[in-house]
Amino acid sequence: MQGVRQVLTHPGGAHKDDLLGVAVVIAQHPVPVVRRDPTPEELADPGVVVIDIGGDHDPAKHNFDHHHFPREHPPTCALSLVLESMGLYQEAKALCDWLEPAEWFDSRGPTRTAEWLGVPRQAIAQLHSPIDVTLLRRFASASELRPGEPLYEVLRMVGEDLLEFLSTARERTAFAREHVQRWEIETAAGTLGALFLPRTDPLPDEPSNTLKSFVRTEGLTDAIAVIVYPDRRGEGYGVQRYEDHPALDFARVDGEADVHFAHKSGFMCKTTATDPARLRALIEIAAG
Repeated sequence: MQGVRQVLTHPGGAHKDDLLGVAVVIAQHPVPVVRRDPTPEELADPGVVVIDIGGDHDPAKHNFDHHHFPREHPPTCALSLVLESMGLYQEAKALCDWLEPAEWFDSRGPTRTAEWLGVPRQAIAQLHSPIDVTLLRRFASASELRPGEPLYEVLRMVGEDLLEFLSTARERTAFAREHVQRWEIETAAGTLGALFLPRTDPLPDEPSNTLKSFVRTEGLTDAIAVIVYPDRRGEGYGVQRYEDHPALDFARVDGEADVHFAHKSGFMCKTTATDPARLRALIEIAAG
């Protein structure tokens, strides 16, 4: 977005999608936010970002409304449209578990969202937080927000953190794509998929999170049972079941000479081993 001078969103009740859509825009462009209907001139002006109102979705003009989409359109929301224009929607969809429910809630309502999630309708309300309530209520009651005001700065921090998370995840995925090795390991529990990240210099800040981001953004969630990554506290490796895969219990490797820590719950272990063959063997032991 270039030349942004103002952000417009609808007055009245606020929802998560318009609040977060505003947050990510002002994280990059700290301009005033006004809550009112846009004029035709403002809809035609790319310098005015119009979010969740206006009946127009035109990224070239920075208009991001979804309410005119047909009923059969896949669930979406204003935040999704803003992130898509920034080239970050696919990362967000893969890594932010809250985004798809937000799309459903905003476009289908709480009852349909609960049905889609397979939970009681009451669960939607039970997951609300006082933080959500206060931010949405204060945002809804404001007619204008300007840089330096407390609510504006909180929203800007929310947007900055979300954008930083997504850009960092993109960097991690690119790093993993360059270095990761994929293993297929024959075990007593069957063939298990594993990802191995060799030690590099320098190491990524969070080697385990690097692999987890890679799994989700590459669509490998159902194919990977275990991740193996350099231990930042030693010369060996951490070995961890992915998404608590039920076939693995790393408590079984407790007592192995090269295992200096095995979590009692069985979800991971730390080893001094560096030979890939030995790391594979530990996974076979963990599979029983």
